[in-house]
Amino acid sequence: MKGSFKIGNIAGINLFIHWTFSILIAYIVFSNYRAGQNAEQIIWSVIFILSIFVTVLMHEMGHALAAKRFNIITKDITLLPIGGLARIESMPEKPKEELIIAIAGPAVNIAIAMITGLFITIPDAKVLNEQLISGINANNFFLAFYFVNLWLALFNFIPAFPMDGGRVLRALLAMKFERQVATNIAARIGQILALGFIFLGFYYNPFLIFIGLFVMLSAQAEAEYTQVKSMLKGYKVKDVLMKHYQKIDAGEKIKAAVQMLLNGQSKNFLVTENDEPVGTLSRNEIIKALSEQGENELIRNAMNSNLIFLNTDALLEEVFQQAQQNKSNLMPVMENNRLIGAIDTENILEFIMVKDILKKEM
Repeated sequence: MKGSFKIGNIAGINLFIHWTFSILIAYIVFSNYRAGQNAEQIIWSVIFILSIFVTVLMHEMGHALAAKRFNIITKDITLLPIGGLARIESMPEKPKEELIIAIAGPAVNIAIAMITGLFITIPDAKVLNEQLISGINANNFFLAFYFVNLWLALFNFIPAFPMDGGRVLRALLAMKFERQVATNIAARIGQILALGFIFLGFYYNPFLIFIGLFVMLSAQAEAEYTQVKSMLKGYKVKDVLMKHYQKIDAGEKIKAAVQMLLNGQSKNFLVTENDEPVGTLSRNEIIKALSEQGENELIRNAMNSNLIFLNTDALLEEVFQQAQQNKSNLMPVMENNRLIGAIDTENILEFIMVKDILKKEM
């Protein structure tokens, strides 16, 4: 993710922190200062937020290590002001495996809460409320830490995408129904809960409206993504192979790419050198190079060199997932070490659209 800085590596997983995290710390310091808290209270508040994000990191590592058990690679984990983001290559198709991976994150929070609970005494409701609203300090630090971990576990178990609870629900439903049907049911339940969040937000806390909208859109996106993968099942790269596509030499200048962009409808170009594919060039990359380096910049300096080479028998549903994760513009297709065509995400989506229309007409 852009704007992120690497802070380490655990179990082969790169850990990043986004620069906006510094804004959160600055906001906490400023808001506590305006509230009249002294330096000691401000320091405890900052330490508490940092400890929460360590917990969030451990939560994401729980998912990652569970996924690793099923040979699913986690590319990296990024800490954001709103939480953690683990980039897992793919969720497993087997319900039992998805269930274990989804539960692993909240299970980490429950374990942390249980361990913390061994060293604290939970007071009665009145005293507890007084301690928690007085601000974070040395006396209530671990008490607050205990309840935050319980809250994180419970919140993530809400049965709605993208929370872990949505994936737990889908995994349980998938043990009885097809994956697409299970996803649709889980998504609809999530959207109903989202409407509840939005409704409560108007009467209690406006932040609930934001959560509700986020859950509703995420549930819809998950349902659509699963439907697309389902429609691609059984098809291979050779079924959507493009034999007519635009190529440009790496030694050409950006002004040549601009001319090709204006003279046709192609938005993505395969970059070659000595007739061998070496990269791709998208409309956005052309515009960026034109504005930053000028029209005489060489294509090889502006292209995306992270090519994904495919063979004709590659499964289309796996290729689509790979293209989505790597944001690939154009993927060359090889046969006997010879370039025979290419495919892109737009090409795959057009294939789905045609198949959907033909299916409805039958």
